[in-house]
Amino acid sequence: MEQTKQKPNFFVRLATWIVDKRNLFFLIYAAAIIFSLFSRNWVTVNNDITSYLAEDTETRQSLNIMEDQFTTLGTARVMVSNISYEQALPLADTLKAIEGVSAVDFGDEDDAGDRLDHYRDSAALFDVTFCGEEDDPVSLAAMAAVKEALSGYDVSISSTVGEDISETLAAEMQVILGIAAVIIVLVLLLTSKTYGEIPVLLLTFLAAMLLNMGTNFVFGEVSFVSNSIAPVLQLALAIDYAIILCHRFSEEREHAPAREACILALSKSIPEISSSCLTTLAGLAAMMFMQFRIGFDMGMVLIKAILFSILSVFTLMPGLLMLFSRLMDRSHHRSFVPRITIWGKFVTKLKFIIPPLFACVLVGAFFLSGRCPYGYGYSSIETEKKSDAKLQEEAIEARFGAQNVMAVIVPAGDYDAEGRLLRALEAVDGVDSAVGLANVEIEGEDHVLTDRLTPRQFSELVDMDIEVIRLLYTAYAADLEEYGRIVNNIDNYSVSILDMFLFLYDRVDEGYVTLDDELREDLEDMHSRITDALEQLQGTEYSRLILNVDLPEEGEETFAFLDDLHRLVGRYYAPGTFYIAGNSTSDCDLAGSFENDNVLICVLSILFVIIILLFTFQSVGLPILLILVIQGSIWINFAIPSIRGTNIFFMSYLVVSSIQMGANIDYAIVISSRYQELKRTMPPREAMIETLNLAFPTVFTSGTILTCAGTLIAKLTSDAAIYGVGDCLGRGTIISMVLVIGVLPGILLLGDTVIEKTAFNIKYPALTQANTASGRVYLDGRVKGTISGKIDAEVHGVLEGDVTAVVHVNKASPIRQEGGEDR
Repeated sequence: MEQTKQKPNFFVRLATWIVDKRNLFFLIYAAAIIFSLFSRNWVTVNNDITSYLAEDTETRQSLNIMEDQFTTLGTARVMVSNISYEQALPLADTLKAIEGVSAVDFGDEDDAGDRLDHYRDSAALFDVTFCGEEDDPVSLAAMAAVKEALSGYDVSISSTVGEDISETLAAEMQVILGIAAVIIVLVLLLTSKTYGEIPVLLLTFLAAMLLNMGTNFVFGEVSFVSNSIAPVLQLALAIDYAIILCHRFSEEREHAPAREACILALSKSIPEISSSCLTTLAGLAAMMFMQFRIGFDMGMVLIKAILFSILSVFTLMPGLLMLFSRLMDRSHHRSFVPRITIWGKFVTKLKFIIPPLFACVLVGAFFLSGRCPYGYGYSSIETEKKSDAKLQEEAIEARFGAQNVMAVIVPAGDYDAEGRLLRALEAVDGVDSAVGLANVEIEGEDHVLTDRLTPRQFSELVDMDIEVIRLLYTAYAADLEEYGRIVNNIDNYSVSILDMFLFLYDRVDEGYVTLDDELREDLEDMHSRITDALEQLQGTEYSRLILNVDLPEEGEETFAFLDDLHRLVGRYYAPGTFYIAGNSTSDCDLAGSFENDNVLICVLSILFVIIILLFTFQSVGLPILLILVIQGSIWINFAIPSIRGTNIFFMSYLVVSSIQMGANIDYAIVISSRYQELKRTMPPREAMIETLNLAFPTVFTSGTILTCAGTLIAKLTSDAAIYGVGDCLGRGTIISMVLVIGVLPGILLLGDTVIEKTAFNIKYPALTQANTASGRVYLDGRVKGTISGKIDAEVHGVLEGDVTAVVHVNKASPIRQEGGEDR
């Protein structure tokens, strides 16, 4: 019989090309994966979270200055427990003798207070300073030597020397990924309809994960947060796309051969998955607008991860479905996810009670989430798992207290102003010590390095002939072209000890001044100490003052102290010419950026998602209702830490609120889409009950995977920032699932009128085409005409004639005509 031929649409043509070229795609992916296995090691991982602060923050500006102009030597707090004071004394000498160790402070034996700061409760504390910066090979070798020298003792060491955060996190994430993979397999076993689809899903995800990791090098560097949690979040966020295609293939496979089923499934899944991923991408894109640039870093890495996941689903997975189609056919099993008809009847019956209760909870959650206690540094965050370094740090702090060091950076050159400021700082409550060039004492003398001495005073200090020193001062004045000093009485000319020592050393080194061996040795020793001090405390344009503060790293008291400190320094230097650096300043800057980022992320994520939903549902009311439910889950999520009184890292809120809005909204979309479709042919309540039955497997599968991923991260990572993301994401996903299947049904039922009245979709006339065919015919679309034969299909419409069939789910009943005759 003649059949009218119709040109396949674009998606069918694209799907046909992908399926038929599957071997080519296998080859491309194999090459790309091999490349990624090597290139994933090319990326630089940034472990410094402060580097993502905006350039105009005080922390960023001060760190840039310190990096350019100062040397910051590596340090370590070394505690030896279960040891007497007499046994500890020789250990200080042992540590000082180690190559690469610049200094060891064990307090003053004759000063009872200083001794108590370094020995108490049978524990000795050694403050070790290395000869290089924390990543210098000299410091790393010295740290290894320190550990070796104390190998027979009960030792705890707190130091950033040799600490590799990214390496620790990488090891933790490998464990998390392994456990997550096992859990995902178990979830898929429960929710899948055939065992054969599980290797397809796992291979697709593995390829997408490796491709994403292998292309991170294009960014130059990524943060340790993005590098560690991106694979887990990629798995949790993108597994849905593969599941959608897999289920479509299973449905089409029931009435078509493998190739045709794969083509049809892919052609239908491409627009469906593309629409579904838009909300997730929107939430991630919102993070990229954060002032705290780690949001941009995470947004870029995760968006790339989602895009690679979609690409793998569209181009690799069809070939895998073809490859495993026979195994899928042979391994069918019943789904173990139960129907939730009883739950559906319960929540729909309470449609007048649950939404008002939710509104009350929403108001309370809004206010409580606004009081959520945030932490801006790691010191205030308690993780469930603690690294060995963290345990040692806590052991030292339990005995000797925490160490809070700040740096005050001021314009160089005015030693008098520095000296006055240092004396003022030492008098401030909460400041244990203040060190700068202007108060560094010369050993055995009643002078500091910046004291100005006349020739006679300097000759007495260095024990040299006065005439030689006069000549030295004359040469110094000539070098600076201060000829008036030479003409006038040179004995009245005063120069800082620091500058004159350096000038004297240079003249001796050049051979203009000759010293005996003893004086030369003393001069060499003095020059070495002065050089170390200059490298750490004076740059070309700025001087650095080091403060030890007896305050917690963050909190209202500490932030108030910083305000007072700015006012105090402002008395000696003009505003804008000085900076304060340290963990406390960093936390203060992070707190300031969080206030702006919090509002920005909330507004942008809602705005991006609502625009997508407007085009998806072509209604104003429905997107608002869906956003209300998911935003409610976010407020409830962050109200819980407020109730518990536990701090969460501020970044957790910014990241999780974006992901929760972008990803969890899909659950609400699934239910609302099904409901809008079913209520055309069923009463609203029955349509909602059936919607919950059909949508629950999808929500359960996706939600369980995302919850497990978040919970595993929280349980098994020792990093406070990543712990917060995992903890809040796992808890937030559970809350979203409960609200979507417990609260949203009642809201949709009550909001039907609002949804209908705010719809703005334009109904175009249906395009029809006459077709005649015989044999085994597959129909997709609204059919009007005469059918003779057996039918196996989902039918929503009116049939004139006789029906002899088994009808599942709904019913077949006659329609009564106006005259009383049945049709």
